[in-house]
This record gives sequence, C-alpha cells and structure tokens, in this order.
Amino acid sequence: MHLLSLPRAVKRLLALTVDALLCILTVWLALCLRLDEVVSLQTNQWIAVGFSLIFALPVFVLSGLYRGIFRHANSVAMLAITKAMLVYGAIYAALLTTCALPGVPRSVGVIQPLLLLLAVGASRVVARYILSGAYLKQVRRGEVTRVLVYGAGMAGRQLVDAMRSGNQMQAVGFLDDNDRLHDQEINGLRIYNPQKLEQVIRQLKVTDVLLAIPSASRQRRNEILQRMREVRVSVRTIPSLMELVQGNVQVNQLIELDIEDLLGRDTVPPDAQLLQKNIAGKTVLITGAGGSIGSELCRQIVRAKPAKLLLVELSEFALYTIHQELQQLVPDCSVELVPLLASVRDADRMHDIMQTWRPQTVYHAAAYKHVPLVEHNPAEGIKNNVLGTLTAAVAAASVGVADFVLISTDKAVRPTSMMGASKRLAEMVLQALAARADTPAWDTRFSMVRFGNVLGSSGSVVPLFRQQIKQGGPVTLTHKDITRYLMSIPEAAQLVIQAGAMATDGDVFVLDMGQPIRILDLATRMVELSGLTIRDDDHPHGDIEIKVTGLRPGEKLYEELLIGLNPQSTQHPRIFKASEEYIPWPALQVWLASLEVALNGNDVDTIRSLLKQMVTGYQAEGDIVDWVHLETLRGNVSVKPERPGLEPRLYAGALP
Repeated sequence: MHLLSLPRAVKRLLALTVDALLCILTVWLALCLRLDEVVSLQTNQWIAVGFSLIFALPVFVLSGLYRGIFRHANSVAMLAITKAMLVYGAIYAALLTTCALPGVPRSVGVIQPLLLLLAVGASRVVARYILSGAYLKQVRRGEVTRVLVYGAGMAGRQLVDAMRSGNQMQAVGFLDDNDRLHDQEINGLRIYNPQKLEQVIRQLKVTDVLLAIPSASRQRRNEILQRMREVRVSVRTIPSLMELVQGNVQVNQLIELDIEDLLGRDTVPPDAQLLQKNIAGKTVLITGAGGSIGSELCRQIVRAKPAKLLLVELSEFALYTIHQELQQLVPDCSVELVPLLASVRDADRMHDIMQTWRPQTVYHAAAYKHVPLVEHNPAEGIKNNVLGTLTAAVAAASVGVADFVLISTDKAVRPTSMMGASKRLAEMVLQALAARADTPAWDTRFSMVRFGNVLGSSGSVVPLFRQQIKQGGPVTLTHKDITRYLMSIPEAAQLVIQAGAMATDGDVFVLDMGQPIRILDLATRMVELSGLTIRDDDHPHGDIEIKVTGLRPGEKLYEELLIGLNPQSTQHPRIFKASEEYIPWPALQVWLASLEVALNGNDVDTIRSLLKQMVTGYQAEGDIVDWVHLETLRGNVSVKPERPGLEPRLYAGALP
C-alpha cells in the first residue's frame, strides 16, 4: 500500500534504480559463468558494467518500459521488454566485441543481455504478484469469494484473467459441456463436468457460478439455470458478446441475470427497416422522455439516427438525466437533442413545441401508470392520461405530424382500475380522431401499441425483488396466484417503434408477450438463483420468506391483451393488430366534456359512472379511495370550497 501511494515520478525512479542494480548484477553473474569462478569486479570489468548502464537504461526509457503500470503487467509488457532487450543486446555485444577489454570475454556481450532479460522480466512478474494483491489474496484466501466459471471458451478465460487482476473473487475451476475438455486444465484451473455440479461445489466450497456462455441459446441457458436452482449457489452473468470482443470484460461488470433469463424465452431480432422508417433523418418527439419506456425509446431512437430528437418531460430531474445520458450516446452531435420542459396537458405549450419544430413522428409515452397511485388520485391520473393524450394529439395534427403513436397497456383491456380505464379511453380518443369523416386534409396517422408489464421499469417487481433479497427478505407479492405478461424494456421499445412504422390509421397494435408468468414462480426463481432457499412451513430454516400482502386498489389477478377476438397478424411475428370498438368523435366529445366537469370538481362518483358508460368492460371494484374524498368522509374537511372554472374546454374548436 505504501508503494502504491507513492507519486508516479518516485515509482519510475524506483523502477529505474532496480533495473540499474540488475544491470550490475547480471554483468557480474555473466563474468562468473563465463570464467567459471566467483570474481570480484576489476577495472576493465567495471567499464563493462558502465557500458551496460549507459546503454540499457536509455533504451528502456525510450521503449516505454516505465510508462506501464506494473501491477497490470501482461504478455504485451513482456513483449515490450523483449524488444528493448534485443536492441540493447545488439549494442552491448557489438561494443564489447569492438573494444576488446582485457579481462572481459567477448561472449559476456551475449550472456549478459540474456540474463538481464530474465532478471527484468522476473522483476515485473514479482511486482505484479505483490502489487496486484495476489500475495494478499494468498494470505486471506479464506475471505475471497470462490467461484466456478461456466464456459471454458474465450469469454470464460477472459473473465478469469480479469478476476486475477483483482482480489474480490477467486476462480477455482471451470464448468463446460464439452466432454473432451473434462479433467483438462486451462491456466492452472481444472475443467469439471456440469453433471457433477453438486459434488464439485461441495468439494471446492464454491458460493457463486458465473455464466460465461454469451453464444448459448436461450433454451440451453434455461436448462443450465434450472440445474443451478437445485444447488445453493448465486448465479450471475457477464456482459454482451460485443463487449467481450472489445475486451471490456471486468469483474465489476458482472451483472444479475438478464431479464430474458428470468422470463425463460427468446427475443425476436428487430427488423432494421421498420426501426428506421419513421426515424432516420427525421425530427422525432417523445413525450414522457424521462420515464421508463420513454427513456428507452430515446436510446433506441438515437441509434436509428434521427435529425432531431425532441425530449418532452414534466420532471426536471428526469429530463436532465436522460439528456445527459443521450449526449454520451451521441458524442459526435450527429443527432440534435432538444430537452423541453412541458406538460402534455398544457395545450399552448404543446402547440408551440409542435409549431416550432414540426416533428414527423411523435411517440406519446407520457402517462401516470402506477395503478394504486392513480386509484388514490383518479382525477389527476385521468387528466394526464386522457386529456393529455387528446391535447398532444390535437397539437400534433394541427401541424401535420405524420405519425402519432400512443404507448398503451394491457390494463386497458376490461379494466378494474382507474389507470386501466384512462388508458383505454385514451386509445378510444385516438381511434375516434382517426375516423373523423370531416377532416379529409388531416394527414396524421394515429396508432397505439398495447403491451403488458415491462421488467426493470420504475415500480417493476424485478428490481423490488432483488432489493428485498439483498436485504434478507421478505419478498412481498400481493397474491400467490397473480400472473402478468412480462417483457424487457428494450424489447418493448423496439416493438413499439416497429409497430408504429406499420400503422395505417387508427390501428391498435398488440405485442405478443408470450405466456403470462406467475409472479410467485418468478420470485421463487430469483431467490433460488441467488443461492438461497425459500422459507415456508415445509422449510422453516430457509433463507428468504415470500410474504403475501393482499391485492392493492384496482389491481387484477390476471391481465388480458385483447378486448375483441381474432387479432390480425402483421409482417412482424410478435406484433398483431386488434379490432376494437370505439365511440365516434361527435358522441365522444360530449362524453369528454361531461368527464372534464367531473374531473375539475373531483367528483369521483361521477367520474366512475362516466368511465363505466364509456369504457367497455370497466368494472370498478371496491370503495372509492381518492385521498381527498377519504379525508372528506372522515370529517377532516368540513366544507368543500367553491372553485371557479369548472366548465369544460371544448376541444372541437381546437381541432384542425
């Protein structure tokens, strides 16, 4: 630690001094070997020492041997030492041959550079061993995490090399499916048969297994993970194959299992043409740009190279965060990024933004989506999700936006919550606007994309479960039979973009989410792949308890993706087109006017009643839990204040 804390100049001077001493030592040793006796250096022999110092040290400096960091010395550093020694050896041998110093055999000019090569190389190996913490690791071996690396290929070997440069983990062996490799060794580590996993883990006292099989199919990974669940080890994986190829793998980059590993299904590669159709070279606007889906849409879109990307967001912090991240993704400024603070409910602000930049494509991701929160604050949720969608759509159509894509949810299908009902009503607004017969000059294509839960988003169960597992539990879920359609955020964002590129007008797209997953099974899988066991009545000494807390307001046991039947296929195997009924615009406009009056007055009873009449299948369950309404019932608000401005805004006049 004292050596590592020294200034860089002092470290280089120390290395130079060591090499100078090695020059003296190797000249003396070469003379002893050549003369076959232990000698004491005489006058001419000291001249040979001086020649070595005069030529070796400058060659080493010019070759950059002192610019490297010794604790990270590797084969590249050794190659640099060898090249420098060849140059020095040629000079030194020629010099001793030409000068013919009495008492100094000419063969010393060959022997000494070889000895110096061995000595300098050994000094670097020793320095790496000590300074990298290898010595400390040997002393504290019992405290280091012992891991097996699954995969003895390039990825696994590179991962082991990365671990050896630190002292957080110690690789004790490989696992590999290739029978021909079993019981062989790579870099001193034995390769074991995965069929003997339990025996190997017990014998080597392994606590973690690191998956280094980036090219394995999803089916094969699932088979491996299923086997890991049967033994008490924590399972983690390494970054992508591209990062491996670029040489970026390090121990601190080990990550929790991919969402796809937890879901147990493959993703479909995106269609590059569909990804770029509505984006490449165009001005694109995203509302809710700082949210979970909105921010991922931003990341996907900048990769498709739009001319401009307008980031519309109400939260200052969220807007700042995504803007900073995107600037790192496009350091060459090839995409113009415009961060805009705005509420989608502000008609003037939205119109000004649309009028100024005239985007060709709009992705409307701004929404309140947390079911219990919207249930407790229904008026605000509906204003944002329904009236905000209408406001943004009208502003977009007024300036001739080509494509307007709404991000919807499976909770819009036969909803039991205010949030789900508001999202279905937002869909109906766009369907009605798209079908207006009195707007032949209206060029905007409205479409919406409906999908289920995305894992990794704010409020998602996976980050919550991971945090609860790290804290020792309990892992909480609202019902043991609750199921959800689940998808990763990147996959959902890519499918949203591709679906929007296939829109004609008024289309309701539904993403194929695979089979719904029982959340209890997901929680159990995550606990077991963390190397822990479930604690229940049958296993009272387990590690993590799974606790059922009860369904929250508006929460459903099961989600659906379709209201009607017989969805139509599209050119993408994971995207379908639904045929859903809606209310024509003239009638819907009247309903919306009545709804806005109720919203402005926070009349939750009327809001519920109107939603039931407008939204097919909406079944409000339980009592009203609006916070203001509950406080009024408790008597904490004696008289409800009169508020002006309860009349509705008439959107017909604002429509283009």
